[in-house]
Amino acid sequence: MAAALTPEEVERGYNNRAAVPDHPRWLAHYPRASAEARAAVAPKVDLRYGPGPKETLDLFLPAGRARGTLVFWHGGYWRAFDKSDFSFVALPFVAQGHAVAVVNYDLCPDVSIATIVDESRRAIAWLVREGAAHGADPANIVAGGHSAGGHVVAMLFTTDWSEYGISGDPISAGLSLSGVHDLAPMVQYSFNADFKLDDAEAARLSPSQLSPRSRAPLVLAAGADETSEFIRQTRSLWDAWPQNRPRGANAPMLIRNRNHFDVVVDLADATSEVTRATLALFEEGNE
Repeated sequence: MAAALTPEEVERGYNNRAAVPDHPRWLAHYPRASAEARAAVAPKVDLRYGPGPKETLDLFLPAGRARGTLVFWHGGYWRAFDKSDFSFVALPFVAQGHAVAVVNYDLCPDVSIATIVDESRRAIAWLVREGAAHGADPANIVAGGHSAGGHVVAMLFTTDWSEYGISGDPISAGLSLSGVHDLAPMVQYSFNADFKLDDAEAARLSPSQLSPRSRAPLVLAAGADETSEFIRQTRSLWDAWPQNRPRGANAPMLIRNRNHFDVVVDLADATSEVTRATLALFEEGNE
């Protein structure tokens, strides 16, 4: 557990827009790059995986039979963005023969963070049951997410899948990129007006305070230029879950010259460190 932060330290540690003055450049880039990705590989859009208004996903498919599926959750502090803003993550993985499901979920304050986690578990359960009929490969699922999406991925590793009618672990491996794994500071953060967390709920939803049910490899990464709190968040789960460290990894991946907003764009680059590490998970996680 980290030492308690003052409210001012929480705002400084978690207000990424204040920490990255040129963030508007990247917020404009996401939808533009995503439109280009959808033009290059037209996805099956708005496949419904659950009853909530936003419980849909877009599915990008390779030319041949898929040999794995990346399931991706976007960030936005559980309260912003849409799956259509993050289609750009799909292309390097589709090019390597993998399906990519980009997941939408309902947002705070309309729903709680706990509900978002439940919805995300339903997305995996739907892919296990229905994915093959739509061209995905449910036998080799890599779950990936950025920021709030990284939190969701870590929470998937704590899931009792028998409650969803699934025997065994449906997730072969995972990526938490700039994930929030200790929600205690969120109780003091100004955005808690939308999260509505108290200390007990924050603890219940903090992967670094929970035991994983999965032993699948989990890549933990962040931009080296992120705030000290986001780097701490990444290291906290690395320390808490040694059994989930990928083969050969000696430390969390801190990506040079990347901040909270441009680090996710590296997933659109087939040659980037984080993309290569994620592609490797399809082999390691399925052994």
